[in-house]
Amino acid sequence: MPLTVGGGITRIDQVQHLLRAGADKVSVNTATYARPELVTEIAKRHGVQCVVASIDVRAIPSGGWRCFSHAGRQDTGREVIAWARELQDRGAGEILVTSIERDGTMQGYDLALIETLVRAVNIPVIASGGAGGYQHMVEAVKQAGASAVAAASMFHFTEQTPAGAKAALAAAGVPVRKVFIADAGG
Repeated sequence: MPLTVGGGITRIDQVQHLLRAGADKVSVNTATYARPELVTEIAKRHGVQCVVASIDVRAIPSGGWRCFSHAGRQDTGREVIAWARELQDRGAGEILVTSIERDGTMQGYDLALIETLVRAVNIPVIASGGAGGYQHMVEAVKQAGASAVAAASMFHFTEQTPAGAKAALAAAGVPVRKVFIADAGG
C-alpha cells in the first residue's frame, strides 16, 4: 500500500529520511507558507510524484476560501486557488484539500471547494474533511471531480470500512485499487 507521510516536514533531509524509511510520498503544509521553495526542492530531488501539498481551508464570508496553517489555527491571508496554483507551479504533484469547517462533521465534503480547485489546477485533487458515508465519497469524485478522497471519522465512529468504501466507489463506476492478499500457507 502506498504510504504518504506528513507532519512537521520543514527540510529536504527529513524527506530523504522518510523515503528511505519506506514512505512513497510526503505531504507538506505549514512549512511551505514560510518557505514555498521547499516544494520545489522536494520535486527537483525526488520528483513531483513525491510531493503532496496539503491545504487546510476555511470559507470566507465574502466568498471563496482562505488557507490556514498550524493545523488550521493560523490564517495565512492566502486565497486557496492562487496558493494551489503556486504550489502546482513549484512542483507539487497532488493537492490534498481539507475543509476545516467540514472536518469531523461527517456531513459531506465541501463540493463547491473541491470542484473549484479541480478546475483551477492540472494535478490531482484529494478531497478531505466531512466524509460521513460512502455516498459522500462518490459525490466528491463523480460530482466535484476529485481524483481521490480521504476519510477518518466515518471509519472511527461508524461501522463503515475502507473495504466498503472501495465497493461503493466501484459500484458507482469509480476505478479503485484492488487489494490482493497472498495465501500465506505456501
